Amino acid sequence: MSPFVGGDYYGAIIAGANDAAVAGGDRIMAIQTLDPGAHSADRAGLPDFRRPVSWRHLAGLIVLPGAVHTDYARGARAAGLPVVFVGHDATDAGCSAVLADNRSGVREAVAHLIGHGHEWIGFGGHLAHFDLRERHEGYREGLLAHGIVPRPELLFETGDNHESGGEAVADALIRGGMPATAVVLGTDRNAIGLVQRLRAAGYAVPGELAVVGFDDIADATFLRPSLSSVRQPLDRIGATAYELVRESRAEPEARHVPTIFLPRDSCGCATGGLAVNDEQTRRLFAQVQYLQTTLNTQHELGIELLGSREHEPRTLAWLGDTPAVAGVLAMWPLGVVPEPAGDPRLEIVGTYQGGAAAEPGREMPISEFPPSGLFELADGAAGNAVFVVPVRSSTNDWGLLAAVGRIQATTPPGRELMNQSGALLAAALDRQAMVASLRDKEESLRSAALHDHLTGLPNRVLLEDRLDQAQLRATRQPGHRFAILLLDLDGFKAVNDSLGHAAGDQLLIEVARRLLGLLRKSDTVARLGGDEFVVLLDGIASPGWQNIVCEAITSSIAEPFEIDGRSVEVGVSIGVAVSAEGVSDPDHLLREADAAMYKAKELTKRR
Repeated sequence: MSPFVGGDYYGAIIAGANDAAVAGGDRIMAIQTLDPGAHSADRAGLPDFRRPVSWRHLAGLIVLPGAVHTDYARGARAAGLPVVFVGHDATDAGCSAVLADNRSGVREAVAHLIGHGHEWIGFGGHLAHFDLRERHEGYREGLLAHGIVPRPELLFETGDNHESGGEAVADALIRGGMPATAVVLGTDRNAIGLVQRLRAAGYAVPGELAVVGFDDIADATFLRPSLSSVRQPLDRIGATAYELVRESRAEPEARHVPTIFLPRDSCGCATGGLAVNDEQTRRLFAQVQYLQTTLNTQHELGIELLGSREHEPRTLAWLGDTPAVAGVLAMWPLGVVPEPAGDPRLEIVGTYQGGAAAEPGREMPISEFPPSGLFELADGAAGNAVFVVPVRSSTNDWGLLAAVGRIQATTPPGRELMNQSGALLAAALDRQAMVASLRDKEESLRSAALHDHLTGLPNRVLLEDRLDQAQLRATRQPGHRFAILLLDLDGFKAVNDSLGHAAGDQLLIEVARRLLGLLRKSDTVARLGGDEFVVLLDGIASPGWQNIVCEAITSSIAEPFEIDGRSVEVGVSIGVAVSAEGVSDPDHLLREADAAMYKAKELTKRR
């Protein structure tokens, strides 16, 4: 379990664990606990990751720095899974731990700098992390061992483990007039940021400031000046974590892996330049090709998932643009996100290359995800593993993506394909949902603009359109006739006055329902407002058909209505106008129907 499942730190540990697992006849999988697209593990903080992903498949858990809280480990142990932490002493939680001996390598680096004549030596690091605090302790021990008291003004908090943290230290040194002659940084990326900022400001490294980093990432050797660094053998750390999981000791144990100081140009040592040979050149060229392929793949993914509409993202067809061997996408059924804890069910919605025979529509608890057949496709000896990444954005939690692919141990953390894939897929699903929502809202607004809000019947605007269509048909088709019936309820005001407006509204709804039940699909019932309705009979079946309809409406409306437990009776006055040869103007016919309706109303009043 790791904040990111690749990169030159997390990926290197995963690769070391994988090599040891292959030798031991086992397989590994890597589960990302950070949301995809997170900028860095430092800034994101400890993920709120509680779900037992794949627990029923696992023989044990290796937890990389910043992946999950120790409470998660306690839950796994209670379920019978041994848990080993990397870079964090969790023995008090009953978990074994693998720790780099951070102090020894830094002590050696400080002693080396003192040997160069430095006494004003600073330290910069993100002290929120356990291993960075240990490195700081090694720095202090190294100074004190040579009779030098650490100076508080030479301690710098970087705020992160990346280049930006080193740039902040460089700015602080420049503002302070360069109070140190040498500095030890908590990570190589801190050191790289510091060197770049100082050189851009006109300072010489190591002439005006000697610099030492920690991690010995691949960049360290090829920088100018080359970066002196403390190497923590990440592959050995990963292998040791695997060994502790296999041993599954009853009592937790903390094992330390030695770190080694490697002097280079940045501390003032003359290394004589890069050692170049045929094998090394070919290996570097292969790395460049691989990184170029990764960059191209990320570009293609962006176009496919964010720019193209050819494929439904859920089908995982876009995984064909990546080196993935197979994949499975599982989402929360009906889009309902469950509580963070428990063992909720996922529904498989898409597979790539068969997804190890996973069937779309199949549901499974998260503890059984991904399908077991996916592990059979992971060739550990070739550097492949099963990866699981959340498909989640700042607004939506969609589910989980699992894929079989190559362990990436040379990219910066978070830049590996699985993290990019999860982020881009979440963005594509977000966009798809947003477009669907906008369409629904557009349709809702369109419907609201054309329909009466109370009864749902067409309003005056839509009625005018239907009347215009009827007029066109009458013009184009000789013999086509249509009729307009204008209806006004008799006794409606008495209902409103005696029972209230709510009862009046309910009565109008019931009248609309009865009218719809009497007419053909080709006819239109509209509400003009108040208790006035219009019926358009588009196509008179036979002479006098409109009179038959009027009688049916009158009879239906005369039947009592049940409103709030009360029996209510009303009548209806109807005015009729029928189109004729050369007389089909809707406005004219509406006026005729209106006049006829008022005559009918007067007759009703006299009766």
